[in-house]
Amino acid sequence: MNGSTSNRSAAALVSERNLVRVSGVELEIERRGRGRPLLVLYGEEALELDAAVLAELARDHELIIPSPPGFGRSERPDWIETPDDIGYIYLDLMERLNVGEVPAIGFSFGGWLALEMATKHDGCFSKLVLVDPYGVKIGGPMDRDIEDVWNIHPERVAKLKWFDGEKGKRDFTAMPERELAIIARNNESFARFCWDPCMHNPKLARRLHRVRVPTFFVWGANDGIVSLDYGRAYSRMIAGAEFSVIGKAGHYPHLEQPDEFMRLVRGFLE
Repeated sequence: MNGSTSNRSAAALVSERNLVRVSGVELEIERRGRGRPLLVLYGEEALELDAAVLAELARDHELIIPSPPGFGRSERPDWIETPDDIGYIYLDLMERLNVGEVPAIGFSFGGWLALEMATKHDGCFSKLVLVDPYGVKIGGPMDRDIEDVWNIHPERVAKLKWFDGEKGKRDFTAMPERELAIIARNNESFARFCWDPCMHNPKLARRLHRVRVPTFFVWGANDGIVSLDYGRAYSRMIAGAEFSVIGKAGHYPHLEQPDEFMRLVRGFLE
């Protein structure tokens, strides 16, 4: 996949982007491409929005891409405090959109949100793809399951996230001020929702038995934020869930190895 060509294709396939009021909250919703609906829940850095994999998926799907409260142009009222809260908002959104059962792909933080939704009502999903998600506590109280990205140097965070550090570099000096403001707002909202307890919902693990739709975990072999062992243990909490590993990839296997990622995902969705 050629990055610049894919980015232009992605932009060309944007059919609409607007604000929708759901449960008293204005959410930014992007709809991209044509075909069967596919819910896309992007990660905390929103890197997926310009990724080649979304351009590829939009060739035969209508992608429904909401921005969580506090991300993009979505509102963040004070009463929304946790990913658990966002799960209910997103379920209301799916009801409002009236698209029936749809497959969903959740990346990192977005994968966590997908499971918050599915444990409450998995009837809105036909299948789930979860890419290196956070969300549960695997070890004991003193075990660090997930790296605390707020308390280590950003350069160290980048090394933990990426197998190929060059692919993770972003030139912030070349970005317009509006885009930088959105990045800062996304980071602030992510910290607000996930700081305490750190990167998990203590109740989620005990709810995962409620997820009964086909579920596929995809993990980067070199993810230094949430390890392979964490991912395997997570997947075992959902009956029948599949688990695949992509080599030479960190926390974002869909960005580092997009062709292998698409091969796996298309095989599962089709």
